[in-house]
Amino acid sequence: MGTSYYPAFLNIKEKKCVIIGGGRIAERKVLSLLRCGAKIQLISPVITYRLNKEKQKGNIQHISRNYTSGDLDNAFLVIAATSDEETNRRVASEAPCLVNVVDVPEMANFIVPSVIKKGLMTIAVSTSGASPAMARSVRKELAAFYGVELSKYLVFLKKLRKKALRDIADKNLRQQFLKAIASQEILKIIRERGYKEARGIALKRLSETISS
Repeated sequence: MGTSYYPAFLNIKEKKCVIIGGGRIAERKVLSLLRCGAKIQLISPVITYRLNKEKQKGNIQHISRNYTSGDLDNAFLVIAATSDEETNRRVASEAPCLVNVVDVPEMANFIVPSVIKKGLMTIAVSTSGASPAMARSVRKELAAFYGVELSKYLVFLKKLRKKALRDIADKNLRQQFLKAIASQEILKIIRERGYKEARGIALKRLSETISS
């Protein structure tokens, strides 16, 4: 039986994340972490053109040398993305925190799922390291299934939930309403008839619940 991973979404805003390596894979990891507000320290003697641009903008701190012990002090998260297996192994063994070794899940204590990000919606897909390619295929299928209409509805839903918490005093009625506007039936309406139709139904349901 393989490793059983605990799924979680991490808040890495302003957290120190150390990336070892400066190639294309490291570039993808850095850009993904930057989108989440991480403080990036990149350690590699050579980096890609795009990573150098991020360095010039002041978005990342670049240490132009190979990895040495002590580089991971105070790190919240570490990613080993070099082409040298021995370096990756050292990083994994010395990391005092969350560590991912690209394409070698058995060295790491967490793996990075294949992710769909559309507005407020994030869907993470993992095969527990069995087949990253299959995870990507499932991700593409889900991305086609849950598109921009759902993203629009989620923005609306966030506001509507706040209004419901404020305006529906009865706890049971409020819970019933919140479940109804986020049900599988609503998902089906979004997919088949669009955001505007689902929005209208939710607003009508709110009005009926408040007046009941």
